Amino acid sequence: MTEKEMTQKDTHSDSETNTGEAIRHIFGEHLFSEKVVLVTGGSRGIGRSIAIAFGALGGKIAVNYSGNETAARETCSEIEKLGSKAIAVQFNVADSSAVAEGIKRIEKELGSVDILINNAGISKDNLAVRMKDEEWNATVDTNLKGTFNCCRAVMMGMMKKRSGKIINVSSVIGLTGNAGQVAYAASKAGVFGLSMSLARELASRNIQVNTIAPGYISTDMTAALGEKLVNDVLAKIPAARLGHPVEIAKTAVFLASPAADYITGQTLAVDGGMTM
Repeated sequence: MTEKEMTQKDTHSDSETNTGEAIRHIFGEHLFSEKVVLVTGGSRGIGRSIAIAFGALGGKIAVNYSGNETAARETCSEIEKLGSKAIAVQFNVADSSAVAEGIKRIEKELGSVDILINNAGISKDNLAVRMKDEEWNATVDTNLKGTFNCCRAVMMGMMKKRSGKIINVSSVIGLTGNAGQVAYAASKAGVFGLSMSLARELASRNIQVNTIAPGYISTDMTAALGEKLVNDVLAKIPAARLGHPVEIAKTAVFLASPAADYITGQTLAVDGGMTM
């Protein structure tokens, strides 16, 4: 299947404009009115789509970014076009002090965080025998430690309100493993254990913690794979197409909504059937 054929078959286009429209069509416009939503890694890809989706539903959005301020402000601009408030907040999720300072700024400008989407992540791919310490450490520090840092920083505020939603974005690679991605797979698998443990700790305070495990999603990263590798991936997916960021956003919206108030400690694989 060529990229052109794949695009023609897939009816889920993902411009920022129709992301907002698609989400509003399904969920309405006021689902998260006055809710403060923090999306880490919200400047592009899946994070951007999630941030826009929650903005389309009335949330006040904190768009976290590590280095690309321009992209983060573009995300905020798209949210503001939808009539919601958004701020760009720079911090490295792997740095607990920086996370704490970022949360203080969000609380000052928007209010305490009601919904946390831990989406920030990196991958330093290499075969295990060749992996350098810095590649392992950077991946685990961002993907696993960074997720914990953000959860810890918002938990007390949620516990005081006796309500909150934490949604951690992992990966199907954490479920299946993948050659050349030992650090990425280990860090993403760790997110499952972290989420389940937090779900047990926080359930009595009416805080739900769940995980999304995206499959292969059309982003800048997958676009760089090349046609042969894309076709190899498609052969493993019963749905016979890549997913789109908006489909992860829809799942995040569901898990953050009152419809999921009795769901906690769970993982939803959004992967076109790849891991079933």
